[in-house]
Amino acid sequence: MTTVLLSILAGGLTAFGVVKATAPQPVSEPTTVVTDAAGNTVEYRTVNLADSDYPDFTYAAETAVESVVYVEVTVQSQSRSIDPFEFFFGFGNGYGFGQPREQRGSGSGVIIRPDGYIVTNNHVVAGATSIQVTLNNNQQYEATVVGTDPATDVAIIKVDATGLPAIALGNSDALRLGEWVLAIGSPLGAQLRSTITAGIVSAKGRSMPDNSGEFKIESFIQTDAAVNPGNSGGALVNKKGELVGINTAIVSQTGSYTGYSFAVPVNIVKRVAEDLMDFGSVKRAVLGITMGNVDKKFADEMKLSAVSGVYINEVLKGSAADKAGLQKNDVIVAIDGQKITDASSVQARVSSYHPGDKATITYIRDGKQQEAQVVFQASSQTNGATSLDGAVSFYGASLKAADPETLKALGLKGGVEIVSLGSGKMAEAGAKAGSIITFVNDSAVSKPEEVVAKAKKATRAIYLEGVDKNGRSFYFGFGK
Repeated sequence: MTTVLLSILAGGLTAFGVVKATAPQPVSEPTTVVTDAAGNTVEYRTVNLADSDYPDFTYAAETAVESVVYVEVTVQSQSRSIDPFEFFFGFGNGYGFGQPREQRGSGSGVIIRPDGYIVTNNHVVAGATSIQVTLNNNQQYEATVVGTDPATDVAIIKVDATGLPAIALGNSDALRLGEWVLAIGSPLGAQLRSTITAGIVSAKGRSMPDNSGEFKIESFIQTDAAVNPGNSGGALVNKKGELVGINTAIVSQTGSYTGYSFAVPVNIVKRVAEDLMDFGSVKRAVLGITMGNVDKKFADEMKLSAVSGVYINEVLKGSAADKAGLQKNDVIVAIDGQKITDASSVQARVSSYHPGDKATITYIRDGKQQEAQVVFQASSQTNGATSLDGAVSFYGASLKAADPETLKALGLKGGVEIVSLGSGKMAEAGAKAGSIITFVNDSAVSKPEEVVAKAKKATRAIYLEGVDKNGRSFYFGFGK
């Protein structure tokens, strides 16, 4: 019996020794002892990483750079000049047009289809009379604009070529804070083409101050990858070399990179690009609410368990939200299972749907979490349609009768204010939010309904005259 027990004990000790010998051994972290300014000794732990622990961007960089192009545009601008003859004798308003001047600009783009479709920023190609694209292999092509979407600052251009190196599209919703990303583009022009910089995802769902009055969908990816003018329209890629965003903007007081750059998430880009390639314009879904971010005061008043989500301030009658049974003060916390943190995240989620698509809205009412099935509707682009705030739709713009104080300040007797701009002919023609329309096809206007009525009577083209918010006269027109 004693022999058996000794055998078992010996076997157990042997097994323990084998496991102990083969198991990973904890590595003591090296330490460094330093003396601070007060003379105290402080011990710091240091980290010694092997080469395999560092991220390797070579595959992502060498693959994705082939899909990023340099975009050079030419814009024809009219220089205004005062005609002294007209000014002295009272003809016109004293302003004439000088000789057209060519201005050149540049940016970046990303090939998303082998047959020549390239995504870039709307602000890169807006108003361009010619566009030239240079690939990473120095091949050059003339490009044409397929469609633009000012609301997301996305545009699609096309070159006549096949077999181009299209980039793989990733999933921007799957990006995590602190994840490594690369920015690829042409900062500061042609001399720095195909520049690659690295950074991390600093934040998601960012919005930026915008006083233009134009409708914007903003849910930017913020990174600290170095981006400068010329990077606009370029690629933000993950470690796999997949496109996760289109670099769009920086926040800077100098005009150059100061540590903050922003990209449109690829999930928004994909949705917009599909519509632009298929229809030439975006078929935008709308929920039909006005909303606000939940803060501590609102959370306390509504007895919410957490300060998150957005509350519904108003439900538009007959909208998708109204038909789904949503009400004022309901707090939306998720759409199709995706967490909602602020108004930007609602815009980002809704913009990923088409009109007619269905989604599950998770919301809180009276302290209880509930769900509603919503069928998204199309945005109202019908000329003459009136929103709840009284604004009238007109070729993508929203119009209201100009405020008397504004008219007095500008020295006008009457006019119609452009209160906001979305995608449409008004924005494409060069309209600016805050401007006052005074004439439509040589007829004075003072109400939005008059603008719509006079435009409707036009047989071929619509010509608008007015004054911008700085008091400068403008003239532009577009075909019906």
